[in-house]
Parts: sequence; C-alpha cells; structure tokens
Amino acid sequence: MKITAMRILSAVGMSCALAFSGSALASDKPIVVKFSHVVADKTPKGQGALKFKEVAEKLLPGKVEVQVFPSSQLFGDGKELEALLLGDVQIIAPSLSKFDRYTKKVQLFDLPFLFDNMEAVDRFQQSDKGKELLNSMRNRGLQGLAYWHNGMKQLSTNKDTLQRPEDAKGLKFRIQASDVLESQFRALGANPQKLSFSEVYQALQTGVVDGQENTWSNIYSQKFHEVQKNIAETNHGVIDYMVVTNAKWWDGLPADVREGLQQAMDEATKFANEEAAKLNEQDKQNIIADNKAKVVQLSKEDVEAWRKTMEPVWKKFEGDIGADLIKAAQEANQ
Repeated sequence: MKITAMRILSAVGMSCALAFSGSALASDKPIVVKFSHVVADKTPKGQGALKFKEVAEKLLPGKVEVQVFPSSQLFGDGKELEALLLGDVQIIAPSLSKFDRYTKKVQLFDLPFLFDNMEAVDRFQQSDKGKELLNSMRNRGLQGLAYWHNGMKQLSTNKDTLQRPEDAKGLKFRIQASDVLESQFRALGANPQKLSFSEVYQALQTGVVDGQENTWSNIYSQKFHEVQKNIAETNHGVIDYMVVTNAKWWDGLPADVREGLQQAMDEATKFANEEAAKLNEQDKQNIIADNKAKVVQLSKEDVEAWRKTMEPVWKKFEGDIGADLIKAAQEANQ
C-alpha cells in the first residue's frame, strides 16, 4: 500500500511539474504582433511596417514576433478597424479618413488645401495639438502610436481634360469613406463613390468610376496611371496614416515590451516618412516616363480656382473639427 501511495504521489508530482513546465514554456513564447495593412510592400507604409518588424524583433529578441500582412491579405480597409477592436490583429495603419466615426476631430486631415506641403503636415503632427489626436480615441478602444506620411494627393480621370474644377463636374470619383471627402467632390459637382482600396483598379479599368485621388506612390504601385488619361498635380490634400493599436491590448503588455515596441515604432516612423518623400518623387517620375497617363501641371490660377471651389467644405465641418485645430494646422504652414 505504501509503495502504491508513493507511486500515486510521485505521478501527481510529475504531472504538476509537467503542467508547471508547460505553463512556463507557454509564457516564454514570443508575443505575436500581427500588423495588417492594405497597400503593397514597396509603398512607404509597406516599408515602414517591415522596418517596424525588423527593429522590434531586434530590440526584443525572443519576446515578440511581428507578422506583417500587406495588400489586404488579412482584412480590407473596410474591416481592419473592426478586426483590431476584436483582437484579430494588433496593429493597423489606416488612412486618417477612416477615423471620422471614432472622432470627428481627425476629419481635419481631409480638408482640401489645408496644408501647403508635407513639411507643414509634419510640423502640425509634431505639435501638441497634433499629438493630442493620437490619444483622442482611447475611449473607443483605439490608441494612436504614430503618424506615417504617404504624401500629397493628386486627381486623375479617364477624360481628355483635367485642368480646372469644372472639368470634374458630373464625373464619378472613388473616395475613401469620409464625409469631408464626399463634400469635397460634391462641391466640384462630381459624384463621389465609396470603394475599398483593393477595388479601385478594377473600378477605373471598367469605368465604374471615372477618376480617383491619391498620392504618386499609390498611383504607381497600384498601376492606376495605366487606366487613366490625366493626372492633375493639384496637391489638394494629404493621405497620411495613423498607426493604431487596441488600447486594452497595449496597456496590458509588459512594460519593457511596450517600451521596446514604442521605440521600434519611433524608428520605423522616421524611416517610413523619409521613404514617403523619396518614393513619391521617384514614382511621379516613373509615371511620367511610362507615358500612359499625362501629368498635367497646373498654373497658380488653376490651383486657386480648385481651392476656391472647395472652400465651402471648411466652413461645413468647422463645428465638428474645432476652429482651434484648424487654426493650429494653418499656423503650421508658416
């Protein structure tokens, strides 16, 4: 009996030891960080995501494993925010237009002709007002980690002329899901159509829409210039991203992991923003060299006509965004 009891106790002890060992082993596994985005690897955002993976895994060896999923491999831009809040991914980098249902203040970035250039965008985002927006959606479960640049927006169409705002009248333009962008095209007398980024090429190719607005790097990497006749260099707006995570997940990370991931994000942000400036200029020249769509240079008078036509959009959304934010953004132009 004593031998049997001893064997039972020994078996229980071994079982507990194995359970503890398994538990310890499980806790030693790296934290998987899924980073999902909707554009190609060779875009500024794609390069930034890969840089984040590289730096994070170098700073936190064995503690984190960053998995990058480009080109809507996991979720399209209509579903990625929901996936983040459900915990299906840990980091995404939607364009700023996607956040208007979580805070109206971020609609600021969609206002047409608000920023003169990317330097002004950068100055505003690094200001106190700009940084406040990163924390403005915590009550909705979202924590902003950084702003990533893409670039200034250009307009394109499949029509023979795109020089003045009246040339856009009656045309169908693809837009992101944004009330401001919808109003922008309504002001032109155009018909905005909300489509996911992954659907744009086919929509342009088949004539479902006549045109779109995007940065040089997105136009080139997605081959939009191959199914458009004209690209007007309007620089009428900005496409930037807010890299966001699930606030609850972020707060629940071990302090050293959170600190390391933030450091990796800061390094990736610097890299991505430098890459954005370089790639946009390079891809503009690639589009010109391809000679499939004509790049239209606008005069100061042309640009002023576009600006004046879109001007009412500012007043319409001033109440939602806040006059103080708009003023701070304007001051960044100086």
